[in-house]
Amino acid sequence: MPALRSGTTRCPAPVRRPRLAAVGSLLAALALSLTAPGAASAAGADTDTAAVPPPVPPVRGSATMGMGVVAHDGRGGPPRSPRAEQTEGVDVSSHQGNVDWPALWNSGVKWSYNKATEGTYYKNPYFGQQYNGSFEVGLIRGAYHFATPDTTSGATQAGYFVNNGGGWSRDGRTLPGALDIEWNPYGDSCYGKTPAQMVAWITDFTTTYRALTGRDAVIYTATSWWKTCTGNSSAFGATNPLWIARYNTTPGELPAGWGYQTMWQYTSTGPIVGDHSKFNGSLDRVVALATG
Repeated sequence: MPALRSGTTRCPAPVRRPRLAAVGSLLAALALSLTAPGAASAAGADTDTAAVPPPVPPVRGSATMGMGVVAHDGRGGPPRSPRAEQTEGVDVSSHQGNVDWPALWNSGVKWSYNKATEGTYYKNPYFGQQYNGSFEVGLIRGAYHFATPDTTSGATQAGYFVNNGGGWSRDGRTLPGALDIEWNPYGDSCYGKTPAQMVAWITDFTTTYRALTGRDAVIYTATSWWKTCTGNSSAFGATNPLWIARYNTTPGELPAGWGYQTMWQYTSTGPIVGDHSKFNGSLDRVVALATG
């Protein structure tokens, strides 16, 4: 190697960066891009979506009058002061357990409906205390059946209802049985039936109930459900008393065929038991419905 001249400094040889270091830089840049706000949001959205479990349907037998009203029709203000006399009533099921009937009587309640059956697979275990307890304090009482048109025929369910508390007696204090026909809490709102099929099912139930008891069943429903699932049938307005469900200031539009409601369930948050209704008339009209 030739000697360096005096005052001359050797420049160091250029240092070559190893290939592994370059690869590490690329991976670091990629990691930074993944933690950018947009990427984080997308990842978070996937995580949140995966974390939300599907809704769990209620247990068969747990359905109650009006359980779908708020979800489908909403909730408005309290009822307006009526121009005609109305009579306060309630409906109960196993959810209320043993009911304090003396307290309801003292609050002004004069009639009640108690869930007896659902489909052909459920009987209310509190039915005895509710049905007989209401009668003992002086209320005019009746029983209701929660319909499940996708499980068995209308005739079969009417027979099951009558044989398990849903009958009628000519004592002046027993109301005709009520058919609770509304949104399916366990699946398709219309139970997988076309409007024509639904009307046929309701006809099967009501004609069988009349044959077994001599009375026309009360029909409990909501106008929006009736329009969707029966095509707004007018087939029952001349025979079956209407119990309309609407949690608002008035009963609102009624289903086709009915010019007025016999009863109006106006809230699910009333005193003592929750569901409260108004009979469209004075107490003597309630007695008239009971006597037939």
